[in-house]
Amino acid sequence: MEATTTHTFDAPAEVGRYRTRSLLVGVVFLAVGAVLAFLMGQMAGFGGLVHVLRSYLVGFFLVTGVSVGSLAWLCLGHMTGGAWAVASRRLFEAATRCLPLCAVLFIPVVVSLFIHDHGHEAGGHSVSVYEWSDPAIVAGDEALRHKSTYLNAPFFIVRGVIYFAIWFGLALILSRWSAAQDRTADPRVRRKMQDISGPGLLLFGLTVSFAAIDWGMSLEPHWFSTIYGLIIMAGWGLSALAFMIMVATWLAQREPMAHAYQPLHFHDWGKLLLALVMLYAYFAFSQFLITWAGNLPEEIPFYLRRLRGGWQFVGLAIILFHFALPFVLLLSRGRKRAPRSLRRIALLMIFMRVVDLVFFFAPSVHQGGEPDWHVGDLARSFLPMLAMAIGLGGIWLWFYFGQLASRPLLPLGDRDLEKTIAPAEGHH
Repeated sequence: MEATTTHTFDAPAEVGRYRTRSLLVGVVFLAVGAVLAFLMGQMAGFGGLVHVLRSYLVGFFLVTGVSVGSLAWLCLGHMTGGAWAVASRRLFEAATRCLPLCAVLFIPVVVSLFIHDHGHEAGGHSVSVYEWSDPAIVAGDEALRHKSTYLNAPFFIVRGVIYFAIWFGLALILSRWSAAQDRTADPRVRRKMQDISGPGLLLFGLTVSFAAIDWGMSLEPHWFSTIYGLIIMAGWGLSALAFMIMVATWLAQREPMAHAYQPLHFHDWGKLLLALVMLYAYFAFSQFLITWAGNLPEEIPFYLRRLRGGWQFVGLAIILFHFALPFVLLLSRGRKRAPRSLRRIALLMIFMRVVDLVFFFAPSVHQGGEPDWHVGDLARSFLPMLAMAIGLGGIWLWFYFGQLASRPLLPLGDRDLEKTIAPAEGHH
């Protein structure tokens, strides 16, 4: 059978230039971030190399979240259909094919399990990225000894390998079937992608929940939250959707996509972005409300560390710019249908996702008692973490643009393609 359209929809030539620039920016910011983190970590008593690896974790969470979140959107699109799913499929597919790079970027996270600072800077306390990975700390902590069956380096690594194997296996299957659909336009391929997407979403929920506990929540191993996995899932989905919107609005200004993307597509993406903004805010507020109402010593240290030393203002900024402002802006139908306006909102969301990750990870640096935070500590944490996030983001973009250019920007064999890109009189 023949494909449904004669257009090729190849990526514009500018993608190659932006790919090179992304790599250059990524390498420079990664190096600057590492130097800043080391020096500022030494100054603040976090441990220089430990602070580098902790700062690195923010960027790793960001880029991995976009790749894995894109996998969830891809599965959801195959299951539900619709113009938004067809128009965005190749943008999400390119992000899922970056998972091998994310697996490579996981190596420094593994290395962090074996780096411990036993110097005098932390007031006599050992400083590690993951407190439970230091045998000296575990030996003197009864709670960590009880948790060591799960929280130990070999099992941590094995679980990480399993997560990436599941994510990449699912992404590989969907990507290959999508390419086969382009060649044959066989309707059976569409059905196969739908069939695997349901179990794929279930696996997404399970693996991301456990990965969130392993990579994020265990930074403070005495603290726990039953909703933490949902918060990370919503955050990763929000990051992936915001990134896809940024790419789509950029492509919409260039051929061949200038006439392929319609206002209806941006309207749908804007509505989905609004839904994710509200969902994430709901999960985050639910965690805070339950913790506040419970007032239990096992739960409140997480927020006590984030309600002093300047971090309370970061939390306020997250409320205003991660929820309130985008919520109000996305209520406007006109803004959702205007690519430039929607791109600015998506860019704001990506930046605030980085701020939110810093808010989650940075205050947990101090171990061995309640921290005495001040504004200088906030700056020493935020600046290198932001630089490392930009650095890893640039390297990830370099890989992403290569994947984006390797396939047509629209699924040529999809039976709904012509209907998807046809101008709809009722929506202009």
